[in-house]
Amino acid sequence: MTLLSDLLAGIFERRPLPFAIRRFASEQDIEDLCRDLLGSHGEISGSSMACRILDLYDDMDDAGKREFFEFLADDMDIDTDGLSTALEAYRETNDKASYNSLMEKAEPLRQELARRLNQVPSGTARLVDMRADLLRFVKEGASFGRVDSDFRHLFQSWFNRGFLVMRPISWRSPAHILEKIIAYEAVHAIESWDDLRSRLQPEDRRCFGFFHPAMPDEPLIFVEVALTKGIAQSIPTLLDANHEPIEASSADTAVFYSISNCQKGLAGISFGNSLIKQVVEELSRTLPQLKTFVTLSPIPNLRRYAKDNDCEAQLDDDEKRAQLAAHYLLTAKANNGHAKDPVARFHLNNGALVHDIHANGDPSLKGQEQSGGAMVNYLYDLKKIAENHEAYATQQSVVATPRAQQLARQFTSTASIEKENS
Repeated sequence: MTLLSDLLAGIFERRPLPFAIRRFASEQDIEDLCRDLLGSHGEISGSSMACRILDLYDDMDDAGKREFFEFLADDMDIDTDGLSTALEAYRETNDKASYNSLMEKAEPLRQELARRLNQVPSGTARLVDMRADLLRFVKEGASFGRVDSDFRHLFQSWFNRGFLVMRPISWRSPAHILEKIIAYEAVHAIESWDDLRSRLQPEDRRCFGFFHPAMPDEPLIFVEVALTKGIAQSIPTLLDANHEPIEASSADTAVFYSISNCQKGLAGISFGNSLIKQVVEELSRTLPQLKTFVTLSPIPNLRRYAKDNDCEAQLDDDEKRAQLAAHYLLTAKANNGHAKDPVARFHLNNGALVHDIHANGDPSLKGQEQSGGAMVNYLYDLKKIAENHEAYATQQSVVATPRAQQLARQFTSTASIEKENS
């Protein structure tokens, strides 16, 4: 076993507590238990209280959970008076003791509470589920937003890339993992076990996921890959259960056609960029003849954009639909200057470029409702990923091929002519 494996095992392996200990303090309410847990110094008593808190939370209805989050927001908030005193002391002495006191006072009690809850068996997974609940309430008030900021702060550390393990997922993977792939697929629904088999079993198909040692049976995110000859232009060709597989060694292109986040409670915690880069590295190592790495991606908000800009009629014509899609992806910006399209933001920030638009890439009902069927290839040029990422991250520049740029210009020209003739 490697040193890293030993370290992770030491951090994350927890043995279940005896039943008698878990029943400790069962008569107390959840708020008193939280206060007692923060004052506890014994590992056994602390673990029993943490288990009881999580059990009580799981048994609550939405009203009870909302009240619990209000308790976290108000009673477990920063002690602002204590923080002011600690800040003044640090200004005067600037020593280690005053610094430590300042750091302690600057952190809300709910962060330490979450750390102690995380120490029990399955604590990490249960806290992730707890945040999924919180996100349903977060728009109700600023106080819930503060609580969510603390969850997010902790999760960014606990789910740091250094702790994540990339694992291949195949038709031979355990059934409980395969069931979750079916359930969590968010881009192109998996309709049956036969459908899943067609995505995992053929030699020219791959799937990879990130897992966390504290949640070994729960994928955090996974990506499905098709090995092809040439760049795929439509999703039906990739999802066809009757397609004739090619030998992996004869493929020259890897097509990333579905990326799905699995845990609602980890929303906003970025894994996809690291996963794609690691999959590219793995495929380059095992199949060195692969020269092209692209996505075949949806354009989820294109129809909404067309409607908002009075050009929905463009979606009814194949040529104009591709032009509209190119214009949208290359020029439409959110308020912060980044790409308006969420999938585009993800891939452009990863260092990909807009490669080509396919007007009839997704003829499914979902594809028609989102974009009139249009799809896009984002190209990961290994020699230019860093350069492209820097251009987008610092200047929000959308790097695109001449073909995509031409399509965008054609939309502008066509729109101008139509406006003159109207």
